[in-house]
Formats: sequence, structure tokens, C-alpha cells
Amino acid sequence: MVYFIIGLLCAAALFFTGIMLYDSNRFVTVEYRIRCRGLKRKYRFVMLSDLHNKSYGEHNEKLLAAIEKQKPESILIAGDMLTSEKPERTGPAQELVEKLAARYPVYYANGNHEYRLKMEEAHYGSGYRRYHARLERKGVVFLENDSVLLPEAGIRIYGAEIGKEYYKKRKGPAMDAGYLKRLLGRPSKGDYHILLAHNPDYFPAYAEWGADLVLSGHVHGGIMRLPLLGGVISPTLRLFPRYDGGLFQEGGSTMILGRGLGSHTIPIRIFNPGELVVVELEPQ
Repeated sequence: MVYFIIGLLCAAALFFTGIMLYDSNRFVTVEYRIRCRGLKRKYRFVMLSDLHNKSYGEHNEKLLAAIEKQKPESILIAGDMLTSEKPERTGPAQELVEKLAARYPVYYANGNHEYRLKMEEAHYGSGYRRYHARLERKGVVFLENDSVLLPEAGIRIYGAEIGKEYYKKRKGPAMDAGYLKRLLGRPSKGDYHILLAHNPDYFPAYAEWGADLVLSGHVHGGIMRLPLLGGVISPTLRLFPRYDGGLFQEGGSTMILGRGLGSHTIPIRIFNPGELVVVELEPQ
């Protein structure tokens, strides 16, 4: 009986190791179609988040090919394309975003890792500043509490860069729409509002502020996913987080939460491959 139990445990360990290696090195493409009030025409884009310097094939050729296949009009980045670490490493993220910028308009909102590199240069060095400057020269539009209008489609894209206190472990402070108004101003009238906001935990505040569509990441799908229960743990160490991945509604606002493409700290994915998110917006 003892040998049977040991054999069973070894088989389970091998099974989960195989799944971990498989899911940590692949991604799937997930497409959403959303009908939108006030939109002037169809608009198709790819949303990326949480790459954390991961490469799918040499020079990310597999990821680039998958994006090209979708024929997006633009690329929207919801943060954490690289990782705050020493020594600094920006190469895979920078190379990918540069190649995308040569083909598409790219709109980039920072996640907590870019924000940390930016604000703590004394600790991490000046790598982020060089990364930011080089991508801007290639045409990438950084939305650091800023917005850009796409007049042909009637879309205004906002990027929210919230303070580090909103990424605390366990439970961060409450957020209300007033905080976002101080960062972003009031939503423009007559446009469809897309908000790039890395941390999904504050979706109710984003909806109250006036976002029509929120694009988030950060949670990595919960690292491991279980049937019926969903994602197991969030970066803030909450078990079975409410927002783990997929589509969510809050009043008249929709949130698409991407499960990300890479990982860090706990560098595993189980039943949870990386995710390339494709969104097609259609006038209602």
C-alpha cells in the first residue's frame, strides 16, 4: 500500500510537471466581440499584457506571426511587458514592441513593473528611461495618465498609471472615481472610452469613472486554474480572486481581463497557458 501511494504521488508529480512545462511555454488566442454604443465603425485590435520578457520562439517570431494573422488595426498594451529586476533586462520586450510599432499604431500603458522601474531608478538604474525613449522614437504612444483620440472610430483610449500603494500585497486601499478624475480628468463627451488599467481589482472604480471598456492584466490567470473554481492565487496573494481572467460587467462597463503571456516570481502556469487577446468592437 505504501509503495502504491508513493507511486501515485510520483505519477501526479510527473503529470503536473509536464502540464507546467507545456502551459508555461505556449499561448492561445482568445477573441471577444463587443457591441458598442456611439462607435462610428468596426475597430479591431490586439491587447497584450504581462509578457515579462517572455519569448515565444526566436525573437518572439511565434507571437508576432499570431498577431499578424489577426490583422489588427492597432496594438493596446496593458502593462508589465518587462519585469522590474536587477540586473535590468529589457531586450525581449523592447524588440517585440519595436517590431509591432513598425507595423501598427501601438498604445502603451504601464503596469506595476514599468512603474517601479520608472519611479525607483536609484535602485534599478536607468534602463526603463532608455526603454521608454527608444520606443517613443519608434512611434509608440505611452499613455501615462493621458489619452489619445481615434476620431475615425470615435474611440478615446486612456491609460491609467495608479500609485504603487494600489499594488500592495493582501489588500490595497480603496479607490473611488474621484482618484481617477484627478489622474485622467473627466471622460470626454461623445466618445467610446477604452481604459488601459493594469490592475483589475479596481474595476468598480473604473466603471464609476466612466470607462466603457477596461483592459487589464496583472493576475496572470491565477497562475493555476481549476475547474469551476478558476484562478487559484492573485499577485496580491488572495486565493481564488474574483477577477482572474475573461469578461466582466459592472453597470454599463465591460472589462476584458487578459491572462497575460509570461510570468515572474512564481514562474509557472498550470492549466493556464499564456493568452493573446483579440477584440473586435462593433457599432450597436
